Amino acid sequence: MKLNSKGQVTIPAALRAKHGLHEGDDVEVIEEGGALRIVRTQGAETRGQRLVRHMRGRGTARETAGMSTDELMELLRGE
Repeated sequence: MKLNSKGQVTIPAALRAKHGLHEGDDVEVIEEGGALRIVRTQGAETRGQRLVRHMRGRGTARETAGMSTDELMELLRGE
């Protein structure tokens, strides 16, 4: 890995996948025993929480407002 001019490094895809790191995750670099560690920021939103926050309130189209779950499923399945 190389440090770029902005002080950034790229975590290899295999390591990101292995440790469940995704774009937008909050991480910290801490010094521990003379080494640097990359750790998730405690209390930071998970990827799922960010997605839910982003999507919340977007499913209120007039056509489906007030429909029951069964009615929505029927609409989605094309029954």
